[in-house]
Amino acid sequence: MQHTLAQMNRPNKFIISGGGTGGHIFPAISIANALKQLRPDADIRFVGALGRMEMQRVPEAGYPIEGLPICGFDRKNLLKNFVVLYRIWKSQRMARRIIRDFRPDAAIGVGGYASGPTLNIAAKMGIPTLIQEQNSYAGVTNKLLAKKARRICVAYDGMERFFPAEKIILTGNPVRQNVLQTPLTKQEARTSFGLNPEKKTILVVGGSLGARTINESILNNLEAIRESDVQILWQTGKFYADEISKRLAGLQAVDNLHSTAFISDMGAAYKAADLVISRAGASSISEFCLIGKPVILVPSPNVAEDHQTKNAMALVEKGAALYIKDAEATEKLIATALETINNENQLAQLEQNIRKLGLPDAAQTIAREVLKLIEKQ
Repeated sequence: MQHTLAQMNRPNKFIISGGGTGGHIFPAISIANALKQLRPDADIRFVGALGRMEMQRVPEAGYPIEGLPICGFDRKNLLKNFVVLYRIWKSQRMARRIIRDFRPDAAIGVGGYASGPTLNIAAKMGIPTLIQEQNSYAGVTNKLLAKKARRICVAYDGMERFFPAEKIILTGNPVRQNVLQTPLTKQEARTSFGLNPEKKTILVVGGSLGARTINESILNNLEAIRESDVQILWQTGKFYADEISKRLAGLQAVDNLHSTAFISDMGAAYKAADLVISRAGASSISEFCLIGKPVILVPSPNVAEDHQTKNAMALVEKGAALYIKDAEATEKLIATALETINNENQLAQLEQNIRKLGLPDAAQTIAREVLKLIEKQ
Protein backbone atom coordinates (compact mmCIF):
# COMPACT_ATOMS: atom_id res chain seq x y z
CA MET A 1 0.00 0.00 0.00
CA GLN A 2 2.84 2.39 0.86
CA HIS A 3 4.33 1.70 -2.57
CA THR A 4 1.04 2.64 -4.24
CA LEU A 5 0.69 5.86 -2.22
CA ALA A 6 4.24 6.87 -3.06
CA GLN A 7 3.49 6.30 -6.74
CA MET A 8 0.23 8.27 -6.49
CA ASN A 9 2.00 11.25 -4.91
CA ARG A 10 4.82 11.49 -7.42
CA PRO A 11 4.50 13.39 -10.74
CA ASN A 12 3.27 11.35 -13.73
CA LYS A 13 5.99 9.86 -15.92
CA PHE A 14 5.64 9.20 -19.66
CA ILE A 15 7.81 7.60 -22.30
CA ILE A 16 7.28 8.71 -25.90
CA SER A 17 9.01 6.63 -28.55
CA GLY A 18 9.51 6.72 -32.31
CA GLY A 19 10.79 9.06 -34.99
CA GLY A 20 12.95 8.77 -38.08
CA THR A 21 11.15 11.53 -40.00
CA GLY A 22 9.54 14.88 -39.23
CA GLY A 23 6.20 13.15 -39.80
CA HIS A 24 6.77 11.10 -36.64
CA ILE A 25 8.74 13.66 -34.61
CA PHE A 26 6.39 16.69 -34.87
CA PRO A 27 3.39 14.70 -33.52
CA ALA A 28 5.53 13.21 -30.75
CA ILE A 29 6.68 16.65 -29.54
CA SER A 30 3.12 18.03 -29.85
CA ILE A 31 1.80 15.20 -27.64
CA ALA A 32 4.56 15.87 -25.07
CA ASN A 33 3.66 19.58 -25.02
CA ALA A 34 -0.05 18.75 -24.58
CA LEU A 35 0.74 16.39 -21.67
CA LYS A 36 2.77 19.20 -20.08
CA GLN A 37 -0.19 21.59 -20.44
CA LEU A 38 -2.50 19.11 -18.69
CA ARG A 39 0.09 17.97 -16.11
CA PRO A 40 2.75 20.70 -15.74
CA ASP A 41 4.88 18.58 -13.38
CA ALA A 42 4.91 15.55 -15.73
CA ASP A 43 8.28 13.90 -16.33
CA ILE A 44 8.61 12.99 -20.02
CA ARG A 45 11.38 10.97 -21.60
CA PHE A 46 11.80 10.19 -25.29
CA VAL A 47 13.34 7.04 -26.76
CA GLY A 48 14.59 7.34 -30.34
CA ALA A 49 16.89 5.60 -32.82
CA LEU A 50 20.58 6.55 -32.75
CA GLY A 51 21.68 8.59 -35.74
CA ARG A 52 18.13 9.61 -36.68
CA MET A 53 16.60 13.08 -36.76
CA GLU A 54 14.86 12.79 -33.37
CA MET A 55 18.21 12.71 -31.53
CA GLN A 56 18.64 16.39 -32.50
CA ARG A 57 15.04 17.66 -32.75
CA VAL A 58 13.76 16.37 -29.39
CA PRO A 59 16.48 18.04 -27.23
CA GLU A 60 15.90 21.26 -29.26
CA ALA A 61 12.27 21.08 -28.09
CA GLY A 62 13.47 20.79 -24.48
CA TYR A 63 13.03 17.07 -23.73
CA PRO A 64 15.62 14.41 -22.80
CA ILE A 65 16.03 11.50 -25.22
CA GLU A 66 17.81 8.13 -25.12
CA GLY A 67 18.87 6.43 -28.35
CA LEU A 68 18.57 2.75 -29.29
CA PRO A 69 20.90 1.20 -31.91
CA ILE A 70 17.91 -0.11 -33.90
CA CYS A 71 17.59 0.09 -37.70
CA GLY A 72 15.40 -1.39 -40.44
CA PHE A 73 15.86 -4.62 -42.35
CA ASP A 74 17.94 -4.46 -45.54
CA ARG A 75 15.81 -6.01 -48.27
CA LYS A 76 18.57 -5.87 -50.89
CA ASN A 77 21.49 -7.30 -48.91
CA LEU A 78 20.20 -10.11 -46.72
CA LEU A 79 23.59 -10.78 -45.07
CA LYS A 80 23.49 -7.35 -43.47
CA ASN A 81 20.40 -8.47 -41.54
CA PHE A 82 22.51 -10.44 -39.04
CA VAL A 83 23.66 -7.04 -37.77
CA VAL A 84 20.04 -5.81 -37.79
CA LEU A 85 18.91 -8.79 -35.66
CA TYR A 86 21.71 -8.14 -33.18
CA ARG A 87 20.71 -4.47 -32.98
CA ILE A 88 17.06 -5.39 -32.36
CA TRP A 89 18.12 -7.76 -29.54
CA LYS A 90 20.38 -5.06 -28.06
CA SER A 91 17.61 -2.42 -28.38
CA GLN A 92 15.14 -4.69 -26.55
CA ARG A 93 17.62 -5.04 -23.66
CA MET A 94 18.26 -1.30 -23.53
CA ALA A 95 14.53 -0.53 -23.67
CA ARG A 96 13.96 -2.90 -20.72
CA ARG A 97 16.64 -1.09 -18.68
CA ILE A 98 15.25 2.37 -19.56
CA ILE A 99 11.70 1.36 -18.58
CA ARG A 100 12.81 -0.42 -15.40
CA ASP A 101 14.85 2.60 -14.25
CA PHE A 102 12.36 5.30 -15.30
CA ARG A 103 9.14 3.44 -14.28
CA PRO A 104 6.71 5.30 -16.58
CA ASP A 105 2.95 5.39 -15.96
CA ALA A 106 2.30 5.04 -19.70
CA ALA A 107 4.21 4.60 -22.97
CA ILE A 108 3.24 6.31 -26.23
CA GLY A 109 4.43 5.16 -29.66
CA VAL A 110 4.31 7.39 -32.75
CA GLY A 111 5.77 4.98 -35.34
CA GLY A 112 9.36 4.58 -36.49
CA TYR A 113 12.00 1.99 -35.54
CA ALA A 114 12.51 2.84 -31.87
CA SER A 115 8.83 2.53 -30.93
CA GLY A 116 8.90 -1.24 -31.65
CA PRO A 117 11.14 -2.49 -28.84
CA THR A 118 10.13 0.31 -26.43
CA LEU A 119 6.37 -0.29 -26.55
CA ASN A 120 6.72 -4.04 -26.82
CA ILE A 121 8.73 -4.19 -23.57
CA ALA A 122 6.44 -1.64 -21.84
CA ALA A 123 3.36 -3.75 -22.65
CA LYS A 124 5.09 -6.93 -21.42
CA MET A 125 5.86 -5.14 -18.14
CA GLY A 126 2.17 -4.23 -17.70
CA ILE A 127 2.53 -0.54 -18.51
CA PRO A 128 -0.44 0.85 -20.49
CA THR A 129 0.53 1.69 -24.08
CA LEU A 130 -1.05 3.99 -26.67
CA ILE A 131 -0.02 4.16 -30.31
CA GLN A 132 -0.61 6.96 -32.78
CA GLU A 133 -0.85 6.05 -36.48
CA GLN A 134 -0.47 9.08 -38.75
CA ASN A 135 -1.14 7.43 -42.12
CA SER A 136 -4.23 6.01 -43.80
CA TYR A 137 -2.29 2.76 -44.27
CA ALA A 138 -0.88 1.41 -41.02
CA GLY A 139 2.87 0.87 -40.67
CA VAL A 140 4.35 -2.56 -39.87
CA THR A 141 5.57 -1.54 -36.39
CA ASN A 142 2.17 -0.20 -35.34
CA LYS A 143 0.34 -3.26 -36.70
CA LEU A 144 2.50 -5.47 -34.46
CA LEU A 145 2.16 -3.19 -31.42
CA ALA A 146 -1.63 -2.90 -31.80
CA LYS A 147 -2.22 -6.36 -30.32
CA LYS A 148 -1.05 -5.22 -26.87
CA ALA A 149 -1.88 -1.49 -27.08
CA ARG A 150 -4.78 -0.28 -24.94
CA ARG A 151 -5.65 2.62 -27.25
CA ILE A 152 -4.94 3.39 -30.93
CA CYS A 153 -5.27 7.00 -32.09
CA VAL A 154 -5.78 7.44 -35.85
CA ALA A 155 -6.20 10.26 -38.38
CA TYR A 156 -8.32 8.51 -41.03
CA ASP A 157 -11.63 6.66 -41.22
CA GLY A 158 -11.66 2.93 -41.95
CA MET A 159 -8.63 1.97 -39.83
CA GLU A 160 -10.41 -1.11 -38.46
CA ARG A 161 -8.89 -2.82 -41.54
CA PHE A 162 -5.65 -2.85 -39.54
CA PHE A 163 -6.58 -2.52 -35.88
CA PRO A 164 -9.19 -3.88 -33.44
CA ALA A 165 -12.18 -1.52 -33.78
CA GLU A 166 -12.82 -1.29 -30.02
CA LYS A 167 -9.34 0.23 -29.41
CA ILE A 168 -9.53 2.90 -32.14
CA ILE A 169 -10.22 6.58 -31.54
CA LEU A 170 -10.28 9.11 -34.40
CA THR A 171 -8.15 12.02 -33.14
CA GLY A 172 -6.41 13.42 -36.21
CA ASN A 173 -2.68 14.14 -36.38
CA PRO A 174 -1.01 16.71 -34.13
CA VAL A 175 0.51 19.48 -36.25
CA ARG A 176 3.06 22.27 -35.76
CA GLN A 177 1.23 25.07 -33.97
CA ASN A 178 3.20 27.85 -35.72
CA VAL A 179 1.66 26.69 -39.01
CA LEU A 180 -1.85 27.46 -37.74
CA GLN A 181 -1.14 30.66 -35.85
CA THR A 182 0.42 33.10 -38.31
CA PRO A 183 -0.69 36.72 -37.62
CA LEU A 184 0.07 37.82 -41.22
CA THR A 185 -2.48 38.66 -43.92
CA LYS A 186 -2.08 37.01 -47.35
CA GLN A 187 -0.54 40.22 -48.75
CA GLU A 188 1.88 40.60 -45.79
CA ALA A 189 2.91 36.94 -46.09
CA ARG A 190 3.70 37.35 -49.79
CA THR A 191 5.69 40.54 -49.16
CA SER A 192 7.73 38.76 -46.46
CA PHE A 193 9.06 36.38 -49.17
CA GLY A 194 9.76 39.21 -51.64
CA LEU A 195 6.71 38.29 -53.73
CA ASN A 196 4.18 40.55 -55.43
CA PRO A 197 1.42 40.99 -52.79
CA GLU A 198 -1.37 41.00 -55.42
CA LYS A 199 -0.32 38.07 -57.63
CA LYS A 200 -1.79 34.57 -57.46
CA THR A 201 0.76 32.30 -55.77
CA ILE A 202 1.64 28.60 -55.91
CA LEU A 203 3.75 27.17 -53.08
CA VAL A 204 5.89 24.16 -54.04
CA VAL A 205 7.31 22.00 -51.22
CA GLY A 206 8.94 18.59 -51.32
CA GLY A 207 9.76 18.23 -47.63
CA SER A 208 12.77 19.73 -45.84
CA LEU A 209 15.25 17.72 -47.93
CA GLY A 210 13.33 18.24 -51.17
CA ALA A 211 11.75 15.97 -53.78
CA ARG A 212 13.59 15.33 -57.03
CA THR A 213 10.51 14.71 -59.20
CA ILE A 214 8.76 17.89 -58.06
CA ASN A 215 11.94 19.90 -58.67
CA GLU A 216 12.41 18.39 -62.15
CA SER A 217 8.77 19.23 -62.94
CA ILE A 218 9.57 22.91 -62.41
CA LEU A 219 12.90 22.86 -64.25
CA ASN A 220 11.28 21.16 -67.27
CA ASN A 221 8.47 23.73 -67.46
CA LEU A 222 10.24 27.06 -66.97
CA GLU A 223 8.82 28.47 -70.22
CA ALA A 224 5.21 27.81 -69.16
CA ILE A 225 5.92 29.37 -65.75
CA ARG A 226 7.59 32.44 -67.32
CA GLU A 227 4.59 33.05 -69.60
CA SER A 228 1.99 32.62 -66.84
CA ASP A 229 0.52 35.42 -64.73
CA VAL A 230 1.21 33.40 -61.55
CA GLN A 231 4.17 33.51 -59.12
CA ILE A 232 5.76 30.42 -57.58
CA LEU A 233 7.43 30.15 -54.18
CA TRP A 234 9.62 27.04 -54.45
CA GLN A 235 11.29 25.23 -51.55
CA THR A 236 13.88 23.15 -53.41
CA GLY A 237 15.08 21.31 -50.29
CA LYS A 238 18.61 21.58 -48.88
CA PHE A 239 19.71 18.42 -50.68
CA TYR A 240 19.07 19.86 -54.19
CA ALA A 241 19.65 23.59 -53.59
CA ASP A 242 23.19 23.90 -55.03
CA GLU A 243 22.49 21.80 -58.12
CA ILE A 244 19.33 23.84 -58.89
CA SER A 245 21.11 27.20 -58.41
CA LYS A 246 23.74 26.10 -60.96
CA ARG A 247 21.12 24.94 -63.46
CA LEU A 248 19.08 28.15 -63.16
CA ALA A 249 22.22 30.33 -63.44
CA GLY A 250 22.81 29.21 -67.03
CA LEU A 251 19.26 30.01 -68.14
CA GLN A 252 17.21 33.11 -68.92
CA ALA A 253 15.82 34.53 -65.66
CA VAL A 254 12.30 33.55 -64.61
CA ASP A 255 11.18 36.59 -62.60
CA ASN A 256 7.99 34.99 -61.24
CA LEU A 257 9.84 31.95 -59.85
CA HIS A 258 11.33 32.45 -56.35
CA SER A 259 13.45 29.51 -55.16
CA THR A 260 14.85 28.92 -51.68
CA ALA A 261 16.56 25.91 -50.09
CA PHE A 262 14.37 25.89 -46.98
CA ILE A 263 11.38 27.83 -45.63
CA SER A 264 11.48 28.16 -41.86
CA ASP A 265 8.11 29.94 -41.50
CA MET A 266 5.71 27.49 -43.14
CA GLY A 267 2.74 29.30 -41.57
CA ALA A 268 3.56 32.41 -43.64
CA ALA A 269 4.27 30.32 -46.75
CA TYR A 270 0.88 28.59 -46.54
CA LYS A 271 -0.84 31.94 -45.95
CA ALA A 272 0.85 33.41 -49.06
CA ALA A 273 -0.34 30.57 -51.30
CA ASP A 274 -3.59 30.08 -53.22
CA LEU A 275 -2.52 26.53 -54.13
CA VAL A 276 0.13 24.14 -52.79
CA ILE A 277 2.08 21.37 -54.55
CA SER A 278 3.35 18.79 -52.05
CA ARG A 279 4.27 15.20 -51.28
CA ALA A 280 1.53 13.28 -49.42
CA GLY A 281 3.10 12.80 -45.99
CA ALA A 282 0.56 12.46 -43.17
CA SER A 283 1.72 15.56 -41.23
CA SER A 284 1.58 17.82 -44.29
CA ILE A 285 -1.89 16.57 -45.21
CA SER A 286 -3.15 17.23 -41.67
CA GLU A 287 -1.84 20.79 -41.92
CA PHE A 288 -3.59 21.36 -45.27
CA CYS A 289 -6.87 20.08 -43.77
CA LEU A 290 -6.68 22.39 -40.76
CA ILE A 291 -5.83 25.54 -42.74
CA GLY A 292 -8.18 24.62 -45.61
CA LYS A 293 -5.60 24.85 -48.39
CA PRO A 294 -6.19 23.57 -51.96
CA VAL A 295 -3.41 21.12 -52.80
CA ILE A 296 -2.03 18.97 -55.60
CA LEU A 297 -0.45 15.88 -54.07
CA VAL A 298 2.45 14.04 -55.72
CA PRO A 299 2.97 10.97 -53.49
CA SER A 300 6.55 9.78 -53.01
CA PRO A 301 7.05 6.30 -54.50
CA ASN A 302 10.00 5.67 -52.12
CA VAL A 303 8.05 5.00 -48.91
CA ALA A 304 7.00 1.79 -47.16
CA GLU A 305 3.91 0.10 -48.63
CA ASP A 306 3.27 3.12 -50.90
CA HIS A 307 1.42 4.73 -47.97
CA GLN A 308 1.63 8.25 -49.46
CA THR A 309 -0.53 7.24 -52.43
CA LYS A 310 -3.07 5.80 -49.99
CA ASN A 311 -3.00 9.05 -47.95
CA ALA A 312 -3.59 11.04 -51.16
CA MET A 313 -6.44 8.83 -52.37
CA ALA A 314 -8.25 9.19 -49.02
CA LEU A 315 -8.54 12.93 -49.87
CA VAL A 316 -9.11 12.56 -53.61
CA GLU A 317 -12.11 10.27 -53.01
CA LYS A 318 -13.72 13.08 -50.99
CA GLY A 319 -12.99 15.78 -53.60
CA ALA A 320 -10.54 17.35 -51.14
CA ALA A 321 -7.30 17.27 -53.19
CA LEU A 322 -5.90 16.66 -56.67
CA TYR A 323 -3.39 13.87 -57.28
CA ILE A 324 -0.68 13.33 -59.87
CA LYS A 325 1.46 10.20 -60.06
CA ASP A 326 5.18 10.71 -59.48
CA ALA A 327 5.94 9.09 -62.86
CA GLU A 328 3.65 11.57 -64.68
CA ALA A 329 4.60 14.72 -62.73
CA THR A 330 7.27 16.19 -65.04
CA GLU A 331 4.77 16.14 -67.87
CA LYS A 332 1.49 17.06 -66.12
CA LEU A 333 2.15 18.79 -62.78
CA ILE A 334 2.83 22.41 -63.79
CA ALA A 335 0.13 22.45 -66.49
CA THR A 336 -2.42 21.13 -63.95
CA ALA A 337 -1.32 23.66 -61.32
CA LEU A 338 -1.55 26.63 -63.70
CA GLU A 339 -4.97 25.50 -64.88
CA THR A 340 -6.26 24.90 -61.32
CA ILE A 341 -5.09 28.20 -59.85
CA ASN A 342 -7.04 30.10 -62.50
CA ASN A 343 -10.24 28.15 -61.82
CA GLU A 344 -11.90 29.99 -58.91
CA ASN A 345 -14.78 27.50 -58.60
CA GLN A 346 -12.44 24.52 -58.38
CA LEU A 347 -10.23 26.23 -55.77
CA ALA A 348 -13.27 27.11 -53.64
CA GLN A 349 -14.59 23.54 -53.86
CA LEU A 350 -11.21 22.03 -52.90
CA GLU A 351 -10.90 24.43 -49.96
CA GLN A 352 -14.42 23.65 -48.72
CA ASN A 353 -13.91 19.85 -48.97
CA ILE A 354 -10.47 19.69 -47.37
CA ARG A 355 -11.58 21.86 -44.42
CA LYS A 356 -14.26 19.27 -43.56
CA LEU A 357 -11.49 16.71 -42.91
CA GLY A 358 -9.55 18.83 -40.39
CA LEU A 359 -9.52 17.51 -36.82
CA PRO A 360 -8.28 20.32 -34.54
CA ASP A 361 -6.72 19.83 -31.08
CA ALA A 362 -5.44 16.33 -31.93
CA ALA A 363 -2.51 16.56 -29.48
CA GLN A 364 -4.82 17.51 -26.58
CA THR A 365 -7.25 14.71 -27.46
CA ILE A 366 -4.42 12.15 -27.50
CA ALA A 367 -2.96 13.50 -24.23
CA ARG A 368 -6.37 13.16 -22.55
CA GLU A 369 -6.61 9.54 -23.77
CA VAL A 370 -3.19 8.84 -22.20
CA LEU A 371 -4.36 10.28 -18.87
CA LYS A 372 -7.55 8.17 -19.00
CA LEU A 373 -5.38 5.04 -19.34
CA ILE A 374 -3.45 6.00 -16.20
CA GLU A 375 -6.64 6.68 -14.24
CA LYS A 376 -7.92 3.19 -15.15
CA GLN A 377 -4.72 1.71 -13.71
